[in-house]
Amino acid sequence: METNELLKKVRQIEIKTRGLSQNIFAGQYHSAFKGRGMSFAEVREYQMGDDIRSIDWNVTARFNHPYVKVFEEERELTFMLLIDVSGSSDFGTVGQSKRSVITEIAATLAFSSLQNNDKIGVIFFSDKIEKFIAPQKGKKHVLYIIRELIDFKPESNKTDVSVALQYFANVIKKRCTAFMISDFMSPDFEKALMIAAKKHDLVAMQVYDVRDADLPDVGWVKMKDAETGQAMYVDTSSVEVRLRYNNHWKNHQHDLQNQMAKNRVDMVSIRTDEDYVKALITLFRMRG
Repeated sequence: METNELLKKVRQIEIKTRGLSQNIFAGQYHSAFKGRGMSFAEVREYQMGDDIRSIDWNVTARFNHPYVKVFEEERELTFMLLIDVSGSSDFGTVGQSKRSVITEIAATLAFSSLQNNDKIGVIFFSDKIEKFIAPQKGKKHVLYIIRELIDFKPESNKTDVSVALQYFANVIKKRCTAFMISDFMSPDFEKALMIAAKKHDLVAMQVYDVRDADLPDVGWVKMKDAETGQAMYVDTSSVEVRLRYNNHWKNHQHDLQNQMAKNRVDMVSIRTDEDYVKALITLFRMRG
């Protein structure tokens, strides 16, 4: 992408997603992703109704009057975005590719972290780690992430979520919240998910196209696997073919949802022709 075109695209996404993070998600983001614990802030005089367990006995003895310790939530968090950049993310049949939607969701989350003064980093993955951006704060860092989201070119077209989860669990030592944004068209990754979910707070965001789930009745169609390059002709006018295709999708979704639930990973599924804002609000409320 040309530099001027890239900067224009970055600006467009910045305007849209920063507005969303400020106007819609400000309070919900804060309550959905809480800090690591409570830290001591100050002491103040005891008031009726205060928990007697919070009395600071040293200060109370010094002033001969009861004082209590006041704590506040440790708000600073670290977020990671695990972004699927494999070939299937370029697929889209309703005006937007999965990758376009993934980019906007990731940018919205990045600006939400900026607004709350949290660190954010990124792992771009296919069937290998394509790029790692270490967590940092600040607008300059967030805009760099968005530029990479828009213009990143992966070396591989294939997907393996387990590679991303293993790398993430190894490279990020302190507990953090990670958003895995993918269509999850991947080989089995349950073992890696189980290990990463025990160490970190994981959130799965599945972005998919309507044609991942259903085939239209349009006769013989040449279909090509975006990840392997393999092509074949499919008779979409066959009711049996369309039914088998849809059943395969339903089974995949059932297995994926069970896997996430078993490992206590919150999950939302977002179709490329649907409003991802509603899905994010649902997610935040679910966690709030």
